[in-house]
Amino acid sequence: MIIRFSACLILLFFLIPGGLWAKDMRISVEIAREKRTALLEKAAAEKKMAQQEALENQKKILADKNSLQMAIAKLKKQNKEFQKNNKQLLSELDLLKKEEIKISASLAEIDAVVKELAGLVKVNARELDTLLLQSPQSIIFPDRRKSLTSLLTQNSFPGMADIEKMFELLFQEIQAEGEVKMLRNQIVDRKGIEITADILMLGNFTAAYQSPDESGFLLYSDNSQRLFALSKLPSSQLCKKINKYMDGQSDTVPIDISRGAALRQLTHKLSLFEQIPKGGPIVWPIIGIFILAVLIILERFFYLIRKDMNPEKLMGKIDNLIMQGKWTKCRELCDKYHKRPLGKVLLAGINFKDAERIDIENALQETILREIPPLERFMSTLGMLAAIAPLLGLLGTVTGMINTFQAITFFGTGNPRTMSGGISEALVTTMLGLTVAIPIMLCHTILSRKAENLIAKMEEKGVTLVNLIFKAKENS
Repeated sequence: MIIRFSACLILLFFLIPGGLWAKDMRISVEIAREKRTALLEKAAAEKKMAQQEALENQKKILADKNSLQMAIAKLKKQNKEFQKNNKQLLSELDLLKKEEIKISASLAEIDAVVKELAGLVKVNARELDTLLLQSPQSIIFPDRRKSLTSLLTQNSFPGMADIEKMFELLFQEIQAEGEVKMLRNQIVDRKGIEITADILMLGNFTAAYQSPDESGFLLYSDNSQRLFALSKLPSSQLCKKINKYMDGQSDTVPIDISRGAALRQLTHKLSLFEQIPKGGPIVWPIIGIFILAVLIILERFFYLIRKDMNPEKLMGKIDNLIMQGKWTKCRELCDKYHKRPLGKVLLAGINFKDAERIDIENALQETILREIPPLERFMSTLGMLAAIAPLLGLLGTVTGMINTFQAITFFGTGNPRTMSGGISEALVTTMLGLTVAIPIMLCHTILSRKAENLIAKMEEKGVTLVNLIFKAKENS
């Protein structure tokens, strides 16, 4: 292959005319000349740009130099003024030292009385500090306890300013306890994430919040001095009242007068889904029964709805067709509803229109009996599930009480926690069994009545069809 490729190249070399090679050389020289010219022009432009930048930098340096000289002159002037003020302050300091000596002599005379007063002030300051620490109003005034630092320090001596500040803080707290305030601040949400939310402060009793995602109550922690969202949301009705009040649509809002004790009980209140795991292993068969019953109910509901129809309207059309003797159209009309039980029954009666009454009635009865099992399918199963669910709940109650008595046997009745597991299991399974059985029984009754109505309609319209057939025969 290499030898063949080389031979082809040599052959092409000899076949290409010499003038063509010369022409390519001239073109290459011309292209090189154009590139050189372009490079020279680009270099000249860059040189001009660099010279221009150098001139601008030089002007900027000169301007900075003038600014620095003016700043130095200004600083020197300020230095002279500071030296003058320093002399005045030194003279004032001497006067103050003299006054300090006089005041120290005066304080020494009343030191015993003031020490007793200082002790009383420190005790009250410590009580006030505890009150402020436990008050939710510290969210609005986060730095107010710093004013009590000097009073709480053992080596500090309280002054009138400190005492006035203490009374000011006390009256501020008293006033805040009776106020309703709206503010926007940081809270810790139910997921433990710090977010910004709208806060409603109802004195020191209750705090509520409103965020784009939810609304609820807040609890104040004096350790971290932050507001924490209640780990469990209140009822939807309470949330609506909070939202309406904070949006200005209502003048009433729920309040916890126990200062959070009642709200904390909400966190320990378990919903149905939270109580289910406490029922022990018996709850899972009950849940399985519920799921199976729901599937049966849905299947039966849609099946019966799909099989139902308006019998009066259909029989009115059939009556007109029979009176006119249009049996073919009558058969075609019934054939449109062949997927529904009533349509099948009427079609069977029309097919036997030429037979005797007893034969037509037997054909209708046979068709009705054939359609009854699909209509009543799973009804007995649904009734059985409704009966089994409370029995399983009762079984869970028995097993839970057995566990409770075993705990009492080993640990006695001194610790209620040892008995709570068995009692919880006993009550939860009974509750769950009844919760599952009642709606199943209700749905079983409704679906059974629906199936019975469909069967009754088939029997009634079957008799009506027989009467119409023989009436048409008598008229003809």
